[in-house]
Amino acid sequence: MAPQTSAVNSDNLFIPLVDFSLFLHGSPSERISTAQSILHGFQTAGFIYLTNHSIPLSTLSNTFSTSSKFFERPQSEKDALGWTTPEANRGYVSHGREKVSTLINKEDVAASRAQAPDLKESIEIGREGAEGLPNNWPAYEGEGKVFKDVMLEFHDLAKKLHIEVMRAIAVGMGLDQGYFDSYTDLGDNTLRLLHYPPAPKSVFSNNKLQVRAGEHTDYGSITLLFQDDRGGLQVKSPNGTFVNATPIPGTVVVNAGDLLARWSNDTIKSTLHRVVEPPAPEEGDVHPARYSIAYFCNPNFDRMIEAIEGTYGGGKGPKKYEAINSGEYLVQRLAATY
Repeated sequence: MAPQTSAVNSDNLFIPLVDFSLFLHGSPSERISTAQSILHGFQTAGFIYLTNHSIPLSTLSNTFSTSSKFFERPQSEKDALGWTTPEANRGYVSHGREKVSTLINKEDVAASRAQAPDLKESIEIGREGAEGLPNNWPAYEGEGKVFKDVMLEFHDLAKKLHIEVMRAIAVGMGLDQGYFDSYTDLGDNTLRLLHYPPAPKSVFSNNKLQVRAGEHTDYGSITLLFQDDRGGLQVKSPNGTFVNATPIPGTVVVNAGDLLARWSNDTIKSTLHRVVEPPAPEEGDVHPARYSIAYFCNPNFDRMIEAIEGTYGGGKGPKKYEAINSGEYLVQRLAATY
């Protein structure tokens, strides 16, 4: 494994900055070395940053711009696209409706939400064409069609990046590159557009529990996170402190989710993270809006997930978990969140 450059290096938390083009287009030795760096980042920090990934920066910029325009629409138009059920996991989620946390009991989540609701709104877009699970697209003319076209293109590009990252993990683990392909080919993933509205500093100072998104882990295999330059994402270090995961232009932050940790027999980490009050604004007492795009990746919903070969047996110990259905697992986790 080649020497690593850090995106984050604080309080015993080292998150590597990996040039993904060396896996996509490098020599055989460069591909293996890059894959090992990616796997090591997931095994130690649960997070990596990728530069020179496969999504064009112009496409990313246009997706952010289109997302921002959506959240500027009248509240009634957004509410008409409302999120309905964990099974569908599609549609608009208004301010304070979701409360991400480490809690799994619905009543506990509701109590936490009442005390300090997450300061964000979002829209969830799933795989287009999934039987009985239509996406909630805007009905207004012109910009509504543009929104749909832009998001479907981005969903497809992010799906391809998911497949590429999972291939890197396979190579890093000494498996065949295509080991995960039959788990990722359908694209049962969720594109989430997030808007954290402007917030006075007093919102945070008057309620010490207030955050923009609570401490949590993600549920699926990996998450691809594209940030603007506002900041606020923090990752929990091995020492128990939260460390700033500062935005780096042109990169995607990738973190392992709970299902990948389970799949890897806990050889890969799903690390706690949150979105808090960002750095103080240069002028005034109001934090500007923050936008991010999260692409939550999952194994195909019809697949059973059990420990990957080579992660158990002998000195590595037994399998820690029973096999579980990917889709059922996600629904179970989402049901407690809303």
